[in-house]
Amino acid sequence: MASLLILGAGGHGKVVAEAAMLTRQWDRISFLDNDNTLNNVVGVPVIGVFDSYLEHKKNYSHAFVALGNNKNRLMWLAKLEKVGFEIPIIIHPNSILSKFCQVDYGTVVLAGVVVNANANIGKGCILNTSSTIDHDCLIGKGVHISPGVNVSGTVTINDCTWLGVGAKISNNIIIGSNVVVAAGAVVISDIPDSVMIAGVPAQIKKRWS
Repeated sequence: MASLLILGAGGHGKVVAEAAMLTRQWDRISFLDNDNTLNNVVGVPVIGVFDSYLEHKKNYSHAFVALGNNKNRLMWLAKLEKVGFEIPIIIHPNSILSKFCQVDYGTVVLAGVVVNANANIGKGCILNTSSTIDHDCLIGKGVHISPGVNVSGTVTINDCTWLGVGAKISNNIIIGSNVVVAAGAVVISDIPDSVMIAGVPAQIKKRWS
């Protein structure tokens, strides 16, 4: 059995920790978090702040980043990987993944998620509760698929994009990087990089560089 260090003891961290417990892969799990008022979250001890990760390297074989911010999540994954932590994939036992899909390290797949054949999920992603990824989708690194999102077949979602709760993505769509898709949006056409979209059908509401 191995030991797991989770960076982030907030709401998302709680869910990640419970999923990790249910996998029964680790005999010890601990948090790091910058909130110094925390000492135990869902029965898991908080043993230091984020920047103390090197101090714990000798006692923890694996580390995982449970932060909602896509870019911060990838940044911390890179730091942990550089110093030699093993970065796992955490898959809740009540999810359904095709044996023909691929999921990269640092990604969490939470309860009720379905990932179908030939979908490819990049590193450091969040596939949140009861979201679905259909066949032949390509999901980049650092993407957050929120609860209840439905991604139809042959969709591409590029790096660090965030799909809000209950968004629907029609088939054969390409969504750029650094995109925010508002909760409940229905996407029926391709979306460029670095925009926020909302509505039914979804339209660009904001752009950033």
